[in-house]
Amino acid sequence: MIDGMDTLDEKQPGPPMEVDDMVSVRDSDAFAAKHLPDLGHDVKDFKVFSWRLNNWKKLDKKLTSEEFECGGHKWRVLLFPFGNSNAPPNDTVSVYLDYAEPKKSPEGWHACAQFALVISNIHDPTIYTVSHAHHRFIAEECDWGFTRFSELRKLFNPVDGQLRPTIEDESADITVFVRVLEDPTGVLWHNFVNYDSKKETGCVGLKNQGATCYMNSLLQSLFCTRYFRKAVYQIPTEHDHPTESVALALQRVFYHLQTSDQPVGTTELTKSFGWKSLDSFLQHDVQEFNRVLQDKLESKMKGTQAEGAIQKLFVGKMKSYIKCVNVDYESSRSEEFNDIQLNVKGMKNLYESFKDYVAVEMLDGENKYQAEGFGLQDAKKGIIFESFPPVLHLQLKRFEYDIQRDAMVKINDRHEFPFEIDLDEFLDPAADRSSPWVYRLFGVLVHSGDLHGGHYFALIKPDRESRWLKFDDDRVTPVTDKEVLEENYGGESLNGILPAYQRNQGRTIKRFTNAYMLVYIRESAIDEVLAPFTEEDTPAHLKRRLDEERVQLEAKKREREEQHLFLTAKVITDDTFAKHEGFDLASFDEKNWPPSELPSFRVLKQETYSVFKNRIAQHFHLNDSQVRLWVLVNRQNKTVRPDTHIPESESTLTVEVIRNNMSARQSDLRLYLDIIPDPTKPDPPPQSIMIFLKHFDTSKQSLLGAGKVCVLRSNKVGDLVPLINERMRWTPGTPLKLYEEIKPGMIELMKPKQSFAQSEIQDGDIICFQVDLPEKEIHDLEVVQGLYSNPVQFYDFLQNRVMIFFRPRHEELSQEFPEFSLVLNKKQNYDQMANKVGESLRHDPIKLRFTTTHATNGSPKSILKRSLNQSIAEIMQPNYVNPTTTVILYEKLDVSIVELETKRSLKVVWTGIHNKEEAAHSFLLPKTSQVEDLCNHLVKQVTLTPGGTGRIRVFEISKDGKMMKEFTNNEMIGNIPDPVELYAEEIPREEQEADDADKVINVFHFSKELVRAHGVPFHFVVKRGEKFSDTKKRLQARLAVSDKEFAKYRFALVQVSTFKQPSYIEDDDTIYDHQFAPEDALGLDHVDKSGRARAGAGERAIVIRG
Repeated sequence: MIDGMDTLDEKQPGPPMEVDDMVSVRDSDAFAAKHLPDLGHDVKDFKVFSWRLNNWKKLDKKLTSEEFECGGHKWRVLLFPFGNSNAPPNDTVSVYLDYAEPKKSPEGWHACAQFALVISNIHDPTIYTVSHAHHRFIAEECDWGFTRFSELRKLFNPVDGQLRPTIEDESADITVFVRVLEDPTGVLWHNFVNYDSKKETGCVGLKNQGATCYMNSLLQSLFCTRYFRKAVYQIPTEHDHPTESVALALQRVFYHLQTSDQPVGTTELTKSFGWKSLDSFLQHDVQEFNRVLQDKLESKMKGTQAEGAIQKLFVGKMKSYIKCVNVDYESSRSEEFNDIQLNVKGMKNLYESFKDYVAVEMLDGENKYQAEGFGLQDAKKGIIFESFPPVLHLQLKRFEYDIQRDAMVKINDRHEFPFEIDLDEFLDPAADRSSPWVYRLFGVLVHSGDLHGGHYFALIKPDRESRWLKFDDDRVTPVTDKEVLEENYGGESLNGILPAYQRNQGRTIKRFTNAYMLVYIRESAIDEVLAPFTEEDTPAHLKRRLDEERVQLEAKKREREEQHLFLTAKVITDDTFAKHEGFDLASFDEKNWPPSELPSFRVLKQETYSVFKNRIAQHFHLNDSQVRLWVLVNRQNKTVRPDTHIPESESTLTVEVIRNNMSARQSDLRLYLDIIPDPTKPDPPPQSIMIFLKHFDTSKQSLLGAGKVCVLRSNKVGDLVPLINERMRWTPGTPLKLYEEIKPGMIELMKPKQSFAQSEIQDGDIICFQVDLPEKEIHDLEVVQGLYSNPVQFYDFLQNRVMIFFRPRHEELSQEFPEFSLVLNKKQNYDQMANKVGESLRHDPIKLRFTTTHATNGSPKSILKRSLNQSIAEIMQPNYVNPTTTVILYEKLDVSIVELETKRSLKVVWTGIHNKEEAAHSFLLPKTSQVEDLCNHLVKQVTLTPGGTGRIRVFEISKDGKMMKEFTNNEMIGNIPDPVELYAEEIPREEQEADDADKVINVFHFSKELVRAHGVPFHFVVKRGEKFSDTKKRLQARLAVSDKEFAKYRFALVQVSTFKQPSYIEDDDTIYDHQFAPEDALGLDHVDKSGRARAGAGERAIVIRG
């Protein structure tokens, strides 16, 4: 593929050519060392081949050298002495390394070669021009090299102070240095065109929905943990729906990963989480996602065969203790863990991280421990593990808070981890040691990028025997041990594997790709955790359900692939016409109106008309002789009408020929079924025409089909009146008005005395009739009732009608907040729309607010201002996407929209004196009001403590959930950011009366980890010299928590300046003595029962609902 060389040249950022007079081309090892950089791969074979050329200017345009062998492959040099056809003629040399016999090589062959091509002086081998490259040679790309190797004039003349030219006396040596490299994975330098993951690795990937690679990497790890997969399969889901049941959706993903040969989608799974499409474009924390998913599955496993599986697999125990040195006293507390968070910063490897985790802190000197019954004692404080789970998830703390930058940063430092680690020394002496605590590495989850984004992938060893695989979204590839370990340690990248042109820069660059989660399995548990998967392990109902779906999908796929062999025939009948309200006989391509539901037939294009007609007859329970089919055509005036019927003489013609002959401009066939009641009677005379009738009913405000009539062209239009009166069973002589439906916007009153021929009526035309009304009735309809009195007005409505869907903006769908559609006129305005919506919702229209939506994803776009009173056409514009549906979101307000447009609506959550979310109160205040006015209104709706301060604090909560951000009383509420979550509390007397000797500190709630903040933060007074046991009593009183609940609380000092875990406080500590920085806080560690967890660092919390 010679053309490919151009691209290689253009991508080469450094100069592709070097001229050097130091090393001789004939000193092979020295030359290769200089010009072939070490790419970090093992060399399978190395060969040098030379080829002398004379009479250069008389050479052919294209030459090939003799073949030579290297690495089990045959090669040759391909030379264009005056440039190949793509280069400017006669001024360059093109030279390539060519794979000699690609067609004789086995199918799927490849060779990874690094090479240098050299043209040198035959008398002085230190004068040469060289370029090097590396390439994966395959059947489609079997030559690679340089289209613009060198300009001829530079080769024929001495350059850079040399005494001789490269080509001297029209002679030169062409030399190629070739290294064929080992490719243990089979995918070195692969372009992944037509790559088949299943064929190469036995596994398939997961599709990325936008930013779900973090989820994909974890799901693959959990899927490969076969014990976990079996447990998930044991959850009963026969009667669940996949988009509403996390368990079923996960089972389906796992089953597809087992059986599919294509990448598997996860949309169904994320829908079952209750996620909207936007959630799939937000990267989340894998650890948090793992925990939330496991919590959800654990609750689903309760009471089933799988109960306890997650606990058994992933949960270990650790003990935090304080042990006195000189007396026999120990205070300790055991707790379970699902994963272990290990420090990376300052740690050389995993062993050091574990040592750091269990490091003992000495409590001595001024920091002695108050031991109950023993007084102040020297003591050791630390953590020890009581047991590790069979599957150990280790979170490497790659993301940490940087005090200098006041921001989260990613730690890219080098941190090594082994294939095997013995954790025995980190266990409590009393731990069960009946089996060794040796763990083997089976998974590495990797993050490439920085704090604000990047990419996640997983490296997994599916079982003892398998090789390591890289699961990178939809692609699975084999990897080497080096790619598993060395390339994910982080730290500095050695310049040896930099691109060649940088190789002399002698510098290192930081790696941004490194491991952030490791999965180790206990050696003694591997055979159980990764036990082979059998057919019986997959639930029969799941297999049955998915196999049926697969058959349906394959049938649909086959249908799509065979689509070109078929066309669709849509048939209008007298029944469908009688229900049709619109232009023509049916709606086909209207911009703002859905197409009519018509009987449709998928017909082979080569099917004969007689066979097709027989199918139609059978479908409608008719004899063939009763069926006459008319072809509808697109008229020049944009209407669609029956034109002529298909002659019986054409019964042997194919359906495609009939379509092409009779309605060439349409992809499908649109037909009208004309039923002949008595085929024995003769056909209507040749001068007759078929006319369709529509009835405009003023009382019902409807315009519907009323069948067809056959009339002679010479008949008078007025002759229809008695026919219609008889058909409608009206009193003979009822006066009628007749209108011709020519096209949208052109509906004309007909003259009864003219003939059909004079009125230019032809087959397929439509005449609309109505009872002729007296003036008084017309006035009453139009003026009093606001209705349409004639078809012209009604047709105008039809032309401008739109169907708009209304959905609640904030609430879930319910009886009180339904989703519904309304047919409106584009000429109507905002108020008329609001009135119609108000009628549907039984809600005052002035207390409704509307928001338009983005056509692409239905998300809120902009709030409609009533004051503008736009028309519906304006509300719908600009709509560049032309969606078939317009969606508007509604909100039910407690106040008038008029007021809302001049005032600020605020919702305040009241937490009282005891830091509990008691109720939410809504207020509508002028935008110029102050926070003080808001407090005055709030006081009237809440109960303050008798004898309390009577003062209220209004605040919002910082993004990380740890701090209050207080609003001053004189702040204007119009300046408060929107949207905002406001909270208000009663300021306790203790805080108001605090003196200079007291400290007022921040307190917040969290669960196990600082990033899992919940509840509402608050202020609290700490007193000089007060032991924490007494501080706790005041805290309990402040929070009004029962003794039983409060006993489960743990208390931690959270310092912004440290990267360590929070330091937990003992009863004898005096936290007053801590030098509190403004951001330091007291953390209350307890289970979140509010269901209102806050995400850290401005992220959205992960919620899984299904």
